[in-house]
Amino acid sequence: MLPPYRPEPYVDFTQEGPRSNMLDAIGCVSKQLGRTYPLRIGGKEITTDQKIASICPAARDQVVGMVSKASADQAGEAIVTAYEAFKMWSHFDPEGRARILFKAAAIMRRRVYELSAWMCFEVSKSWIEAYADVCETIDFLDFYGREMMRLAGGHPTTPFEGEENEVRYMPLGVVVVIPPWNFPLAICAGMTTAAIVTGNTVVLKPASTAPVIAAKFAEIMVEAGLPDGVLNFLPGSGSEVGDVLVNHPKTRLIAFTGSKDVGLEVFKKAAVVHPGQIWLKRTILEMGGKDCIVVDQTADLDEAAKGIVAAAFGFQGQKCSACSRLIAHTSIYEELLAKVAEGAQALSIGHTASAENVFMGAVIDESAYHKINDYIKIGKSEGRTVLADGSVPDNGFFIPPTIIA
Repeated sequence: MLPPYRPEPYVDFTQEGPRSNMLDAIGCVSKQLGRTYPLRIGGKEITTDQKIASICPAARDQVVGMVSKASADQAGEAIVTAYEAFKMWSHFDPEGRARILFKAAAIMRRRVYELSAWMCFEVSKSWIEAYADVCETIDFLDFYGREMMRLAGGHPTTPFEGEENEVRYMPLGVVVVIPPWNFPLAICAGMTTAAIVTGNTVVLKPASTAPVIAAKFAEIMVEAGLPDGVLNFLPGSGSEVGDVLVNHPKTRLIAFTGSKDVGLEVFKKAAVVHPGQIWLKRTILEMGGKDCIVVDQTADLDEAAKGIVAAAFGFQGQKCSACSRLIAHTSIYEELLAKVAEGAQALSIGHTASAENVFMGAVIDESAYHKINDYIKIGKSEGRTVLADGSVPDNGFFIPPTIIA
């Protein structure tokens, strides 16, 4: 009998216990930087000549890991391998599939600080953002496992006289999972395990800027007892590997989280029926947005300002839920703006894989660094600069909090 589902609790890093655990994990992970990670196709671990270098955004000379880079031929092999494994996995006991997720969740609970530290190095998440990412992953595993057990078997439909009907949920087939870099464990694992626990097999193409934490996830699923071929780990370029995965006639569904431009391209390509394809492909596409916070004249401005600063600058604003725009009633506009600027100016910035437990790290890579700075220049030319050009470390892709009115 399973206990009731409960979300994984966070810790308080101002307390000595969690702080000490995190520092130990950072020290442990720092000794593992620069290692090489293979592809996983079926039961094979494949080390390729070409590699994807995962670079720490907060220290440009620090290599987090070298991850094998798949070719187009290997992408095709991964799809065929997943297709063959589907014949077994789709008939695997649903409770047995769920139990594998529960075991993976237990492994992550034991390694929560280590996995958090990997994210501090690879994507420059703050301690609490990284820890929350792991907690969310555990929540996905626990919740999806319980849901699969609930959904297994037949379910009644609307009764109709003279008929006995029931609904049964069927696995689809091979699912291509293309996750983003900003939640490199939670979204990656969430999309992947939802497909796996429902009886589908997966080819996972992780984000090229966060492949190491995805490799750690693949290792954990193997440790949890996932059979060969159910999860195939395939880092590679979008133009070479991504197109093969999306276009392959044995691909049944594509789950993508990322930019609107790439998502629309996936949607367009998935609509094409290729020779040998006997179905219409399905897609699950989560694309970017620009969120705003609206504050009216009845609000507690101190509390509003705290929430705005956290939403705008947490994880450097690199989340679909981040506050990109603030809309405030004219009667409280200037007062609220001043409070937000004061809060943002007080934020600590630096390498998150350090003893300081800073609030903000670096943005993900050089491309993002230049793109954001270009938009800041446009903003300065079109609006009133309230906060900008603060002091930041010069050895990474750091951008100070910026507010333009």
